[in-house]
Amino acid sequence: MASVLKVEDGSWHGLIESNGEFPPEKGRYHLYIGLFCPFAHRANLIRHLKGLTDIIDISIVKPYPKGDDKGWPGWKFPTSEDPYEGSTEDNLFRSKYLHEVYFRDNKDYKGRYSVPVLWDKKTNRLVNNESLEILRNFNTGWNSILPEEYKKVDLYPEILRKEIDEVGQWMQADLNTGVYKAGFAPNQATYDKNVVPVFRALNRLEEMLSKNGGPYLLGLQLTELDLRLYPTLIRFDTVYVQHFKCNLGTIRHDYPILNEWMKNLYWNVPGFKETTDFRHIKENYTKSHAHINPKAITPMGPIPDIESGVEKDWNKIKAGGVKLPA
Repeated sequence: MASVLKVEDGSWHGLIESNGEFPPEKGRYHLYIGLFCPFAHRANLIRHLKGLTDIIDISIVKPYPKGDDKGWPGWKFPTSEDPYEGSTEDNLFRSKYLHEVYFRDNKDYKGRYSVPVLWDKKTNRLVNNESLEILRNFNTGWNSILPEEYKKVDLYPEILRKEIDEVGQWMQADLNTGVYKAGFAPNQATYDKNVVPVFRALNRLEEMLSKNGGPYLLGLQLTELDLRLYPTLIRFDTVYVQHFKCNLGTIRHDYPILNEWMKNLYWNVPGFKETTDFRHIKENYTKSHAHINPKAITPMGPIPDIESGVEKDWNKIKAGGVKLPA
């Protein structure tokens, strides 16, 4: 059976809603992720922060190989003969490849076999494969079956929605996907055009954190913006600087407040460290992009992957940033 709200962009847009087609039920849904993917990272983060780890089970694909330039055959699950620590078999169907899961819903599917994927076991249908939609939907969609401790976690509060939407728009375009525009640039001119907005966005975020005083991006309340920024920043120094040539600066040396923000989430906020796997991250990018890194050599550094020690008094820190080319 075809899934709800299927559109031509190769995405599914079903929502978890109490009175909807996909109501919240413990054990009914399954989430497919890759620990390497910043967009799947969002979905796994909110799964932890909303107390859904015992409600939604998961399968984790290997970080490489990815397939050809069109994404075929796509992400693979480990086997006893081909293991990868931190990945799992397909705990639902024992599929060899993720594309088999897509084909279970639509045998004629022609899009990319991306993560995350939310699957409904009861109707045997794909519910949603858009990370931002999953992130926002999970914020409230499960509340009717959650204990008060997690029901009250609101990452998209009414009072902050306008600011979240405004910041999220340019952050997504210039930073979250901007690193890919620079990294996958086919020529020098395209790279030059796209790398500068990445650091312009980082400069803006450093200034915003300095102004708002932390510990989160908009101040005292953790919001979906933190969950959208963290997966990009935790990959920045370890991957994007060298692999995607986003090397006008680094987070740890040029953005001291962003660095403290990131370290605080990683070391002090449950769910962030638990969903971060640096080996998956580094080996995915360096071993699945043959056109960028043909010998598939994974750089050893930076060491450490993330620094320890968190300065909570940001008044002691002078905001940083990098000088952009004219």
